[in-house]
Amino acid sequence: MAAITKKTTIGEVLNLNLDTARFFMEIGMHCLGCPASQGESIEEACMVHGTDADELVARLNAFLGE
Repeated sequence: MAAITKKTTIGEVLNLNLDTARFFMEIGMHCLGCPASQGESIEEACMVHGTDADELVARLNAFLGE
């Protein structure tokens, strides 16, 4: 599996492992079921929610690499 990047969509991450939802919820992304969020990149979502995309990507990759 290729590493997650800031361009990876939320839908792609959730399809890899649904347990990743908690990382999005922790930073205030509570709209994971919304169709629009599925096609949104991590970078776009973090911009909207005022969070650090690089930090989220690092946490997701660490979790998925375990």
